[in-house]
This record gives sequence, structure tokens and C-alpha cells, in this order.
Amino acid sequence: MRPFESVNHRMRSPTLAKRGAALLLALAAGAFVYGCQKSAADNAPGAAAPAMPVQVRIAPAVKIPDTTEYLSILKSRHSASINPQVEGQITRIFVKSGDHVESGTPLLQIDPLKQEATVNSQEASRAAQEANLRYAKVSLERAQKLAEAGVISKQEMDNAQTSYEAALSQVKALDEQVKQQRVELHYYGVKSPMGGIVGDIPVRVGDRVTVSTMLTTIDEPGALEAYVYVPADRAKNLKAGLPVRLLDTAGNSVSETHITFVSPQVETETQTVLAKATIENPQGKLRIAQQVRAQITWGVHEGPVTPVLAVQRINGQFFVFVSVNEGKGTVARQKLLKLGGTVGNDFAVLEGLKPGDHIIVSGTQFLQDGMPVTEQIQSNGKGVAGQ
Repeated sequence: MRPFESVNHRMRSPTLAKRGAALLLALAAGAFVYGCQKSAADNAPGAAAPAMPVQVRIAPAVKIPDTTEYLSILKSRHSASINPQVEGQITRIFVKSGDHVESGTPLLQIDPLKQEATVNSQEASRAAQEANLRYAKVSLERAQKLAEAGVISKQEMDNAQTSYEAALSQVKALDEQVKQQRVELHYYGVKSPMGGIVGDIPVRVGDRVTVSTMLTTIDEPGALEAYVYVPADRAKNLKAGLPVRLLDTAGNSVSETHITFVSPQVETETQTVLAKATIENPQGKLRIAQQVRAQITWGVHEGPVTPVLAVQRINGQFFVFVSVNEGKGTVARQKLLKLGGTVGNDFAVLEGLKPGDHIIVSGTQFLQDGMPVTEQIQSNGKGVAGQ
């Protein structure tokens, strides 16, 4: 029996080995299939992506001024343009640009020789006529005595009276002409009409000037006026008392004032309306003829604002991301905005947001429309854990 059993045992061993190998292959195939199914399930399109943590700020409702900026020119409230009242050649200039002068200070001298000759001629004519007047007076007195004695007729007496009166009238006329010529002679010396600072002097000694020639300007230091030219279509809302803020080139406020004058007519060439605003300038920081930006405040309304750093600009349009709870979760949504001016460190939002919206202020460069997010609400500049 032993030889038979030994043979049977040797025959069963290969069969068991084959069965064990088949079992191992089946287990390995099952594990592979399970792993592939799990990987496919993880990468399926409908699988939920992890939410991105972001900081948000709730859009507040603040008072937003409705403002518009215009270019403004500063002018002196007390300024005089000096033009000659006579024609002639400039012989002397007594001042230079920037000089401080008092009222009556000589500025320029126009050659008076021709006018002096005219005055002398008029005075000589008056002297000759005064001699005729004296003769006419003596003749009248003689005629009166002869008439009283009955020596001459009444007609001769009347002729003597008429000659005297004519001579007297001519003397008076010549006297007025001399006075007029003397007044014109006074105009050949140009004097300052008031105290102030001498402006640019575009003329030189030897230049011939007429009554339309600009000689210089005299500007009284101190208060100025801002000349603001507002387009006619917006001028319907222009009125005295509207606040005006003057800004320098960097946008800093240099003066705050209000509209003091509105022109009743539109300038035909520019289709603008002139508005003036008085400016106190005690320290002399602003200068005459300086150009500044005048910001007119038309009114105030309530509306949302958004942080400047949260705004993105794409192809000339402005966007922000807001977090929105859409039931299944909170996602980021991109909003197109129409912005107004700045309010502190924020932009005023004219369209696209409403008070209470959750504005995303961090990680916006990694966001896409519809991406899941978790909020961290900012309060007073600090992060507060949200949903």
C-alpha cells in the first residue's frame, strides 16, 4: 500500500498548486478593477471641488457725494489791465514785473513832445484871443459912454456889445481846449490805478503803442476767484452756494469754497457757462493765472462702496467677485461694475452692487466664476470666521 499512496500524493500536489495560483490572480484582478473604479469616481465631472477660503467685506451703504471735476483758472478779485489812453512811442519804463507799487506810481512814459506842442499852440491861441477880448471890452466901455452922450446910435452900441460877447466866448472855448489838451498830456505818463503787483510787461522802450496795446497788469495780492467753465448741458443744476473743492495735480485739496456767481448766458464759442468761486488765499499758496481742478459737489446720495484693492480691470471694464449662497453652497460670482469717484480708500459703486453684498477682497487672482468658497468676514480690518 505504501507505493500506491506515494504515487497518489505526488499526483495531487500539482493540482493544488494550480488552484492556489488561480485564486491569487482572481484577487489581484479584483483589486485592480476596484482601484480603477475609485479613481474614475474621484475624477468624475460631477465631483465636488474643495472650497477656497477667502476674506470678504460686506458692502456698506454710505453717503456718496455726486461730484464733477472741471479745469479752473485763478484770477485776482482786484486786477487791472493797463492800456494807454493815447498813442505814441514808449520812452521810459519805470518798473519791472513783480514789483510792488502803490496807487499813482509811475509805470511808463510815452513820448509827450507832440502833445506838448499842441498844448503850447492852444495856449498861444488863447493868449491872442484874450488880447482881442481886452480890446473888445475897451471898445464896449467907450461905446457905452458915447451912447449915454448921444453921440453914437443904438446899433453901434449893439455891435460893440456883440463883439465883446463873441470875444469872451472864444476865450472860454480856447480855455476849455487847453484844459482838454493838458488832460491828454497827463495820459502820456502811465500811472498805477491802485496798489498791487506788476504783472508781465510785454512792451519795450521804443515800441509804438495804441489805445488797444496791453502794457501790463496790476494785481492786488490776497483773495482770488476761481473761474470754472461748466458745460451748458450740466449748467441747469448750477447755482450759487454749491460746494467747490480745489485740487492740485496730485489730487490733494488746496482750498474749499462755494459758488458765488453764475453767468446768466452761455458762451457761444465754447457752449459753457461761467461760474465763479471766491477763494481766500491768506498764505499766498495759490497764484494768479494758476490752473487747478475744481470739484463741484452737486448733491449727496446713499450707495454702496467697494475697496479699491478688490476691483479688477479687464478690457477697460471693472469687476469684483462677490460670494453668493446658492443653496448647495457658497460660490464666487463675478460682477460688472460702474464706478464713481473715490470715497477714502473705496470706490463709489454706481451700478453692479447693492448694500449688503459680500465682496471678496483676498485671493481674487485665483478665483473663477462659480468656484466654491468659504467666507472669512472682515470687520474693522480684521478677519472674523464666517461660514
